[in-house]
Amino acid sequence: MLNVEIAVAKAAKYAVHESGDSVEVIERPRGGLSVVMADGQRSGHSAKAISNIAVRKAMSLLAEGVRDGAVARAAHDYLRTQRRGQVSAELTIVSVDLETRTLVISRNSQCPVLLSEGDAWRAIDDPSETVGIRERTRPVIVELPLAAGQTAIAFTDGVLHAGERRGHCIDPLQIAQSQGCQPVCSAQRLADGLLAAALVADDGRPGDDVTVVVLQVTERFDESEPEVRRMTVSFPVPPI
Repeated sequence: MLNVEIAVAKAAKYAVHESGDSVEVIERPRGGLSVVMADGQRSGHSAKAISNIAVRKAMSLLAEGVRDGAVARAAHDYLRTQRRGQVSAELTIVSVDLETRTLVISRNSQCPVLLSEGDAWRAIDDPSETVGIRERTRPVIVELPLAAGQTAIAFTDGVLHAGERRGHCIDPLQIAQSQGCQPVCSAQRLADGLLAAALVADDGRPGDDVTVVVLQVTERFDESEPEVRRMTVSFPVPPI
C-alpha cells in the first residue's frame, strides 16, 4: 500500500507582507490529490489577486473531475479573459490520480519540477509558457505510473533566482539530491530545506516570493493500521 505526503513551505518577498504566490490542495473526486501552485506577475496584493484567479479556476475544475491538462488550459483562458491578456501567472499542478494510478505533473512555468524515482533525481524542465497572455497556451505534461519512492518538488522563481543579485545562486537539484539521500527525509523536511537554502542565498531578504511544494509517495508497510488522513498547517499571523 502507498502513502502520499504533501508539504508546502513559503515566504513573502522581503518587506512585503502578502505573498503573490498561491497554493491549494484538493481531493480529486475519483480518488487522489492535486496540489495547485501559481505565481502571479508583480508582487504583493496585485500578484496575489492574479495567482488567486488561476488557482481558483483550477481548483473548481479539478473538483468537477476535469483532467489536469484541460484544467491548465481553462485556467489560462479564464485569466486571459478576466485580465484581457495583460498579466501572466506561472502555474504548476502536481497530482496523484488514483483513477489512472499515475503521478501527473503539469507545468506552465519557467521553473522546473524536480523528480526523484528512488535515488535518481532529474529536472523536468521542458520549455513552457506562462498562463494568461498568449492564445492557445498549453501546459507541458509528464505522466508516470504511480510507485513508491517518487518525489516531486515544485517551486516558484523566488527559489530559481535566489542569490542572483548577490552572486551566489543555489542549485535546487543539488540541494534536493543532498537531502533526499538522507535515511529519513519527509516531504516537509525537503520543502523546508530548499526554502531555507533560498533564504540564506538572499541573506534572509528574499527578492521575490518563495514557495516550495513537495509531493512524496512512500510505501506503507503496516496495512493493519487504520487508514487515517492527516493535514497540518502552520500560518504566522503578522501584527496589526
